Amino acid sequence: MNATDRTPADLLRSALAADPGRPLVTFYDDATGERVELSVATFANWVAKTANLLQGDLGAEPGDRLALMLPAHWQSAVWLLACASVGVVAEVGGDPAGADLVVSGPDTLEEALACGGERVALALRPLGGRFPQPPAGFADYAVEVPGQGDRFAPFAPVDPEGPALVVGGGELTQAELVARAREDAAKLGLGEGSRVLTGLGYDTWDGLSAGLYAALAAGGSVVLCRNLDRLPADGLERRSESERITHTV
Repeated sequence: MNATDRTPADLLRSALAADPGRPLVTFYDDATGERVELSVATFANWVAKTANLLQGDLGAEPGDRLALMLPAHWQSAVWLLACASVGVVAEVGGDPAGADLVVSGPDTLEEALACGGERVALALRPLGGRFPQPPAGFADYAVEVPGQGDRFAPFAPVDPEGPALVVGGGELTQAELVARAREDAAKLGLGEGSRVLTGLGYDTWDGLSAGLYAALAAGGSVVLCRNLDRLPADGLERRSESERITHTV
């Protein structure tokens, strides 16, 4: 990847320039049987649309705090990169009462109502489906995002030294996040074409790194598995073979 990349959005741009058609995020939910595969180009398009929603319709600005109340999921990965693209600080599992905006899954809606700013809800249904009944007090992400623009340009340049992520009680700037992702990629032995399977959650840096950032920094891809404990005894081995996994975390 490009050694001059200093923000997660830079990493994504470099991945898009290098090989837009290769897989970037493959998501399994073994409780529902869902499988979604997003190429670099498709993932980048979701990020652009979400960043436009965040910056335009929701009025978010660099330095704003967004409580991200989502599990490990492909749409969570999209939101993390969209926040980085705008300069919004993604606080994973953050306190909605102290946040400027909140993004909630279906299981945390009541708690998320504590946010006094804009509220967005994700149904986390297969294929990015909407809620059957829109939750009161929230914008339904699946309704709002399709009409957003396919290209994104921030109103203000994103500062690599500005805060980007809060997880596990620690805060990282954009540049620190990229540096740690590169360090983790080196420790794991990741390179271009590496394919990482992980069942870790997104509530720790290790989970975020294995499930998104390290592979992105290395030019690899991730197979993100939710409810991995639902697999039969030989399920993990068969998945690793079918997905051509090179590393398992």
